[in-house]
Amino acid sequence: MESDTTFRRIKPFGTQNYVAQDTDGSRDRGVDNGYNGDPKRKPEVSLYLLREGLAASLVSVFILVLWGLVHLSLQQLVIGKPSGDFNAVRARQHLEKITSVGPRPVGSHENEVLTVGYLLEQIEKIRVETAAGPHKVTVDVQRPTGTFSIDFLGGFTSFYDRVTNIAVRLEPKSGSQHFMLANCHFDTVANSPGASDDAVSCAVMLEVLHSLANQSTPLLHGVVFLFNGAEENILQASHGFITQHPWAKQVRAFINLEAAGVGGKEVVFQTGPENPWLVQAYVQAAKHPFASVVGQEVFQSGIIPSDTDFRIYRDFGNIPGIDLAFIENGFIYHTKYDTADRILTDSIQRAGDNILAVLKYLVNSEKLADSSEYRHGNMVFYDLLGVFVVAYPARVGTILNYMVATATFLYLAKKASMPGNGGGRYVRELACATGVAVLSWVVTLLSVLILALLVTLLGSSMFWYNHFYASICLYGAAATGKMVLIHTLAKNLYYGGVRLVELGDLYFDVSLLLWCCSLVWLTQQGLCSAYVPMLMVAFPLATRLLLAREFKNRGASLKYTAPRYQPEVVMATLVTLATIFLSSFFLHFIYLARSTKWILAGLASVFVVTFLMMSCGFLFPYSASPESPRPKRVFLQHTTRTFHNLQGQVESRDSGLWINSFDYTGIQHITPHIPDINDSIRTSCREDRPFCGYPWFLPVKFLSKKNWYLPAPEVSPSSPVEFSLLSREETSWGTVKMTFSVKGPSHMSLYLMPHRGAGLSTWSFGDGTPQFDLSGEYFVFYSRGLDAPSWTFWFEIQPPRDPDPSGPRGWISVAISTHYFFGQDSRDCSAGGRPSAGFPHGLFLRSWVSTYDMYRY
Repeated sequence: MESDTTFRRIKPFGTQNYVAQDTDGSRDRGVDNGYNGDPKRKPEVSLYLLREGLAASLVSVFILVLWGLVHLSLQQLVIGKPSGDFNAVRARQHLEKITSVGPRPVGSHENEVLTVGYLLEQIEKIRVETAAGPHKVTVDVQRPTGTFSIDFLGGFTSFYDRVTNIAVRLEPKSGSQHFMLANCHFDTVANSPGASDDAVSCAVMLEVLHSLANQSTPLLHGVVFLFNGAEENILQASHGFITQHPWAKQVRAFINLEAAGVGGKEVVFQTGPENPWLVQAYVQAAKHPFASVVGQEVFQSGIIPSDTDFRIYRDFGNIPGIDLAFIENGFIYHTKYDTADRILTDSIQRAGDNILAVLKYLVNSEKLADSSEYRHGNMVFYDLLGVFVVAYPARVGTILNYMVATATFLYLAKKASMPGNGGGRYVRELACATGVAVLSWVVTLLSVLILALLVTLLGSSMFWYNHFYASICLYGAAATGKMVLIHTLAKNLYYGGVRLVELGDLYFDVSLLLWCCSLVWLTQQGLCSAYVPMLMVAFPLATRLLLAREFKNRGASLKYTAPRYQPEVVMATLVTLATIFLSSFFLHFIYLARSTKWILAGLASVFVVTFLMMSCGFLFPYSASPESPRPKRVFLQHTTRTFHNLQGQVESRDSGLWINSFDYTGIQHITPHIPDINDSIRTSCREDRPFCGYPWFLPVKFLSKKNWYLPAPEVSPSSPVEFSLLSREETSWGTVKMTFSVKGPSHMSLYLMPHRGAGLSTWSFGDGTPQFDLSGEYFVFYSRGLDAPSWTFWFEIQPPRDPDPSGPRGWISVAISTHYFFGQDSRDCSAGGRPSAGFPHGLFLRSWVSTYDMYRY
C-alpha cells in the first residue's frame, strides 16, 4: 500500500553502475523507477515509464480529438432530418427580401416604409391563408414615444419618438389570457445590411408564425410576435412595447432572438431571471440544443460592452425569458459583410426548428398561465457537443459541488493518513508541489505577457485577428514550453532522487487540489459556472479511484496515462489560461516521462518560426478577402463644430474629419496610405466642453482613448439642426427651469455639463430625476421615426453659490450633436462624397455627417 501513498527521496546505496545520465540531465529511471539496488528493499510496482514521444503523442492526440469534436459540433448545424414543420427555404426568401433594401437605420425610408411594408404584406398573407383554421391573427402597428434611463455604457438616458413596432397576436379563436412573446428587430446599424443582426431572426419568426397559425389543433395559450424597428438605437422599440402596448400586460414570458456574429449556431446565453422552468422547457423541446450558463454569467458581468432587448423585458416588464444569439464569425458583425449569402440554410433550419419547438412547448404548458408560481432559483445548464443539454437547479448544483469537494478532500486526507506519511510528510510534499505548480503558472503567465508587450513594441499587435492559429503557435508554444521547462528543472534539480511514479502521482493530486479550491470558491460566490471545476474534479477523481487497484498492480500502463480530463496582453492571457486549463491534469506526464528535450525543442522551433513570421510582417492583422474578411473598423465623421459663448455669439467654428479607431492599432496601418492622417492631428479632450467638444453618437469615449481630427471643408446638410431656448424661468424653490426645442435628423445626442457648484435637480426625461452622472456630464440619446414633431425638453438647474472663476462662465454648458446616417446628407464625408477613397484594403469605414453645437447658459 505504501507504493500508492508514500513520497520519499531515494538515497544512493552501494555501487550505482545501473544509473545513466540522460542527455537532458535526468537520470534514466525507465527500468527500476528509481530503485537504488538496495537488496533489503524491493521495487513496489513493475513500471515502464513513458517514453518522451509517447507522452507527447498521447497529449497531442487528446487535444486534437477534443478540437475535432468541438469543431465538428460547431459545424454540424442540423442533427437528423428536419421534421418539415419549419420551412427554411421560405425563411431564406424572407431574409433575402428584407436585406435587399440595404442598411435600415431608424428613421430611414428603408426601415420605416420598405421593410415595414414587406413584413405587413407577409403577415397579411398568413392571416388570410389561416382564416378558416382554429386560430386568429391580429396585427397592430405601434409607433410609441417614450424615455428611460439605462446603466449601459456607463449610463445614459434615452428618448424616442414615433419609432415602429409591428405586433402580431396569434391565439385560439376562443381567445387567450396568457401569451408568450417572441421578439426580433429589423432595423440595423448604418452601413450594414444586417442579415444576421437581425433580419434572419425576423425571417425565422415569420415562418414560425406561419407554421403555428397553420396548426390544426388550437394552442392552449397565445403568442405575440414583435417585429421591433428600433433595437440598434439601444433597445428603444422594445421599451415602447413593454411599457405602453396594451398586449404587454398579458405577456408571461418571452424569447428574444439576437446576433453577436454572422450565422452558425444560435446559443442560449441568458435566461431568467430565476424561473428554471424556462430552461427546462428549452432542454425538453429544443431539437438542436446549444446553451451555456457560463455565457450567461460572462455576459451579465458587463465584461462584454453589449446588451439586448432581454434587459428591457426583464427590467421594465418584470417578465422572464430566454435570450438566443448567433455567435459565429463576430469579425464581420455590424459591417457591410453581414450579408444573407453568409448565412447557411442549415443555420436557418436549426434556429427555426428550435424556436418553433420551444414556443410550441411553452404555449401548451400550464406553467405559462402563472409563471410567477415557478419563479424560484436559477439553473445550471450546459450542452454536450450540441447533442443534448444537462440542466439542474442551482441549489442541486451547490449540493453536488460540495459533495465532490468533500470527496476530494477525503481522498487527499486518506492518503495523508497512510502508513509512511507520519509527521505530515505527504501534506508537506503536497503543499510544496502545489507551490511549484502555482509558481509555474505565474512565471509562465508573466513570461508570455512580456512576450505580448514585445510583440506590441514591434508594431505587430493584433496579428492574430486574421491569423488565429498563429497566436496559438506563438503564445501557446511559449506557455507550454515554459511550463514544461519549469517542471523539468524541478524534476531534475529539486526531485533528483525521487521515484518518478510517485512524482506523477503527487502532481495528479496537486491538480485535484487546485481545481477543488476553485470549485469551492466559485460555489461560495453563487456562480452556476462552478460546474466547470466540478467536472474537472469529479471525472479524474472517479477515474483515479476506479483504476487505483490496476495502477497498483500494473503501474503506469497506457490505460492509466490516457488523458483525463492592450489586445496582445488579453490574447496572450487567454491563450496562457487555456494552456494552463488544458495542461492541469497533464503535469504529471512531465514527471512520468524519461525526458522532455525533444518536446522543448519542438515547441521552441514552432515559437521561433511564428515569431519570425510575425516580426517580418507576414501576419498582417486585417483582410478584405470575400471568403473570410477580417476588417479593421474605423468610424469617420465629417463634422462641423460651432461653439457659442454666454451671450450666444459664435466664439469659434471649425470643420474636419473626426476619426475613431476602436482597436489598439489605431491609425498605424492608415498613415502609410494617407500621410495626412497621423499622430500630429491626434485630439485632446477639452474639459470645459461637454464630451470633450466632439460629436459622440453614444457615451463611449471611455472605449476610444485615441481619436484624430483632420481639417476638412464645412458640412452643409439640407436639414440643419434648429436649436432654441424657448423659456427660462426662476422657480419658487430656487432653481431655474429652462425649456428647449430641437428640430433635426433622426439621430441626435444631447450633452449637459453643469459647471462647478451647479447641479441638475430635475428634468423631463426618464422618471424626472437626472441619472448616471458621467464625470459631471449627462448624455441623452434621441431618435425618431417618420413624421415626428420637434423635440421639446426641459431641465431645472440649481445655480452655484460660489462660481468657479477658473472654469467656464455661466451655470451649464449644453451641446447638441446631429448624426446623418442615411440619404444625401450622409454622403458629404470627403471630396466627391467618397470617404473611403485612399483608405487601405481590409478596412471597414463606417462614415456619416455630423454637427456639434455648444451653448453656455
